[in-house]
Amino acid sequence: MKSLIGRTLEAGAALEPRRAATPALALLALGVVYGDIGTSPLYAAKETFDASHGIALSPANVVGGVSTIFWTLMIVVSFKYVGLVLRADNHGEGGIMALLALATDAVTARPRLRARLMLIGVFGASLFYGDAVLTPAISVLSAVEGLAVGTQVFEPYVVAIATGILVALFAIQRFGTGVVGVAFGPVCFAWFVALGVDGAWNIARAPAILAALDPANALRFVTGHGYQSFLVLGSVLLAVTGAEALYADMGHFGKRAIRLAWFGVAAPALVLEYFGQGALLIARPEAIANPFYLAFPRSALYPMVALATAATVIASQATISGAFSLTQQAVQLGFLPRVTIRHTSARTIGQIYVPAVNWVLLAIVAAAVIGFGSSARLASAYGIAVMGTMLVTTVLTWYVLRHRWRYPAWIAVPSTAFLLVVDAAFFAAALHKLPDGGWFPLALGAIVFFVMTTWRRGRERLATSIAGGTPPLDGFVRALLADPPPRVPGTAVFLTSSPDVTPNALLHSLKHYKVLHEQNVFLTAEFRGVPWVADFGRVDAERIAGDCWRVRARYGFMERPDVAHALELCAPAGLTIDPMQASFFLSREKIVPGAGQRGISRWRDLVFAALARNAGSVADYFNIPPNRTVELGTRVAI
Repeated sequence: MKSLIGRTLEAGAALEPRRAATPALALLALGVVYGDIGTSPLYAAKETFDASHGIALSPANVVGGVSTIFWTLMIVVSFKYVGLVLRADNHGEGGIMALLALATDAVTARPRLRARLMLIGVFGASLFYGDAVLTPAISVLSAVEGLAVGTQVFEPYVVAIATGILVALFAIQRFGTGVVGVAFGPVCFAWFVALGVDGAWNIARAPAILAALDPANALRFVTGHGYQSFLVLGSVLLAVTGAEALYADMGHFGKRAIRLAWFGVAAPALVLEYFGQGALLIARPEAIANPFYLAFPRSALYPMVALATAATVIASQATISGAFSLTQQAVQLGFLPRVTIRHTSARTIGQIYVPAVNWVLLAIVAAAVIGFGSSARLASAYGIAVMGTMLVTTVLTWYVLRHRWRYPAWIAVPSTAFLLVVDAAFFAAALHKLPDGGWFPLALGAIVFFVMTTWRRGRERLATSIAGGTPPLDGFVRALLADPPPRVPGTAVFLTSSPDVTPNALLHSLKHYKVLHEQNVFLTAEFRGVPWVADFGRVDAERIAGDCWRVRARYGFMERPDVAHALELCAPAGLTIDPMQASFFLSREKIVPGAGQRGISRWRDLVFAALARNAGSVADYFNIPPNRTVELGTRVAI
């Protein structure tokens, strides 16, 4: 029989708001989910057939290149993400953190393997931040470059215009995306319709491009040019950047809407557009200068620049929102320090704003646009972070298939091994871009990975140090009540990271105030590897002795902790508290490296101490009334 907690956690999915009809959600998904991959035609084909690869722009090679793009879309997007990965939902939620929770939970009995998977998953999540920088930069810049196709007058101002658009985009984040979000679906629907019509028109002018449907042409293209064939894969992968969003946004739209949007609108439009650009290059090889904009009639150029700019802003918005959500999940799961998280919608839980992430992203994105200066140069940096995250997703999916769902090896091995080979080939091809800018997203990912692992390791060492220097809670409380100090009216709530260890805040309160409240509550917030926890199983409250209580409050990684609300849920257990009348005692540790540490270990401990000093307010993070909070400091050596 499952435990009450297990049933409670599984019921968390019931907390999700009721979704609208699938067609309406599919329309919204076109903007949020497919904004990134939908704007890839702006640069993917151009980079695939770039002369620097050393492959002649002959009709046979154009057919082979388009065939490679087509089958990459079918394998990576249709088969891997839409067909397989979307099945790995964590109580309705998706994304690499949700997948990591599923994979690590499946190997709980193997702690070493679990630790390795944790590192792999954190590395994949870290690379997402590199994608979050390059997606807005390359998308908006490639759209604005269309101005220079019509006239050279705009060419000196392309970078400035793109930077201005991005600054405005990041500046409005604090107001939330609810208002502009209504336009996401219709704008992107118009975008995909334009792609489909343009593609069909160009295919009609050179129908020979339809031979690209034959996978034999793709195979010849990726094997028939020696090392150049391998290098060109680093540009082909640009056609699937943004595919990870299909899984990450599953919780907002559901599998059916995402699949309907892909097979009903996005995939046909993208296929037609790539085939149309190929047909254009067969008829007019000189159009390689900008095959996307030159595929349109000249009279449609500036309207398409406007539509492309709107579509790329939407794609950028989806990536920025994804960075906010990933940061929230990483904080809840203990991989990043507390940061200020503001909810921008009273009706939609997922709409959040993280000021620190927003402004850091803006600074790096602006530096990337100005530093690289063109979408072609940014394309050299793009792709490594994307394929690194996709590779990690495939590895974690294997553990979910084999160890959580218990699929037989003859099913799990071929499916994931094939995808692993494909992802590894693209990732290896992208690595040749390292000297030309590929180092940029990897460096960003490495910094985030270092911060995440340092914070996680530091928190574990801090908990060990505190537990080793303080008495067990049960024994201390019973001894205290046997000979209690003077009692004062009211309730004291002590937040503690461990339910079995006496909090330092209590020890220091007794030391300085020399009194004990009439009612004392020791509360621990626990974060689970599920997105939501139902209210009826949110808390466990047990009496330790006398009027001292131990409370465990559980939260999912998509929730905002609310201690005041959790305390109100303790009434059925016999613990009645008015949060606005209670006093909340918090421990604020001053962390110093332990004696005798040298080298990297001491350096990482110093970084952890700096992160801890600058972490967000505990009271704000746990939604504790600020005028009822008392912080007591303590010095802890780790």
